[in-house]
Amino acid sequence: MKKATLITIALCFTVSSLLANETYYQKMGETLQKFNKCSSVEEFREVANTFANISRVETKEWLPLYYEAHCYILMSFIDRTGANDSYLDQAETSINKMLELVPEEGEVYALQAFYHTGRLVVNPAERAMTTAPLVSQSLGKALSLDPGNPRALYIKLSNEMGTAQYFGQDTAPMCKQAQLLLDTWDSHTPESPIHPSWGKEQTEEIVSLCSK
Repeated sequence: MKKATLITIALCFTVSSLLANETYYQKMGETLQKFNKCSSVEEFREVANTFANISRVETKEWLPLYYEAHCYILMSFIDRTGANDSYLDQAETSINKMLELVPEEGEVYALQAFYHTGRLVVNPAERAMTTAPLVSQSLGKALSLDPGNPRALYIKLSNEMGTAQYFGQDTAPMCKQAQLLLDTWDSHTPESPIHPSWGKEQTEEIVSLCSK
């Protein structure tokens, strides 16, 4: 009788866990659909708040924090009111939480490199010496954990392209790298439909610019 009771409890726990997991994936999927349609600071802020709410419930999941941070990083690139650093402050908070949850996740370090790039873009002249090494450090960590991570490779390539253009250097080597990255992009399969998959369109833009 005792054994049967334990089995029943175990089954109930399993069913409950599966239902909770299904709810999490459904909520993440719905919010990601909205995220993919965002084009303004206001829209990204609304979606960031939703991801923040999910992360407060799903305290052991890093993906809600990832997309919350991603929203704020993108907001820093499109905002024209001078609030760029304040968005990046919020992104940094989420990134630090992820580093505690999953310290060996390459995607987190790739996003951290994107975050540092955002800081650099706010004031390149004053921040290049201190922030550029942080970008390289994060990319190095991301690629050491996942050498084929296309987002880390895209960010590295994009930054190298920007630096070459700024100093009037030849961008042909980066163009070749962009084409190679695009050709091999789909060989790196995300772990699930809600895992990071962005960057291919941005790489296509680089290839397109190289062909002009």
